Amino acid sequence: MDSIEIVRRFYDETVNYEWNRLDRHKVEFELSKRYINRYVKPNDKVLDLGGGPGKYSLLLSQRGCQVTLADLSQNNVDFALKKADELGFALNGVQVDCRDLSALQDEQFDHILCMGPMYHLKEENDRVITINECLSKLKPNGTLFVSFVSSYSFVWDYLIRDPSLILDEGRRSQLRAIVDDKNFTGYGFSENFFIRPRDVLSFFQPFSLEKLHLLNCESFLYLRESELLNQPPDVISAWIDLAEQVCEREDLLSLAEHFMYIGRKQG
Repeated sequence: MDSIEIVRRFYDETVNYEWNRLDRHKVEFELSKRYINRYVKPNDKVLDLGGGPGKYSLLLSQRGCQVTLADLSQNNVDFALKKADELGFALNGVQVDCRDLSALQDEQFDHILCMGPMYHLKEENDRVITINECLSKLKPNGTLFVSFVSSYSFVWDYLIRDPSLILDEGRRSQLRAIVDDKNFTGYGFSENFFIRPRDVLSFFQPFSLEKLHLLNCESFLYLRESELLNQPPDVISAWIDLAEQVCEREDLLSLAEHFMYIGRKQG
């Protein structure tokens, strides 16, 4: 089974878990929404590429956007369409491989969210192809939102979840990413690519994109997120307000689990 088929099967089998993931990681969801809302307006056309079961798609549809959810997993697409129907939201859905968007019309979208595919494309060429496919579907001056998982995320995740995992030989080899200071390509939660903070901007240099933002989607809150989410809503909101003010600081990027690059298409 090739790596893309492994990823497809993983998401076909974890639809409900993925639907609930952003409830467990409220900081990532709230900060990402705040940045998306700076650019995406009602009636805009949005492609949510790799949008899973549709958390962001449904949010933007509710705001009056014309949203197309495109995902590798047919089960995710079906779930999102059913959820949209239940809620009375308009949503288009299509099953695609992010490396081939030929089923979609060129230059039709005001915004493209690519907030998932980069987690799983192990080959540099596939990542380049995917960004070029996005740019071909984006209108001139449209905005592109691209998320990555940090190569340090293993360290923070294992430390939070179960510190004893450092004694497992397989896990220890993953944890060495912080010592070896290199990107991780291999099997994480599926077939994965995790990137070093300093490599994100250099990846985008060859493309016709103006950088707008590079943010740490958890800011400085990730290591204490579970404790924070047990606080009253006003406390949570105040911490997220503070986190938003510093989430683009370069010195905090290494604390991230996720990064988001936001760029404007040139020409």
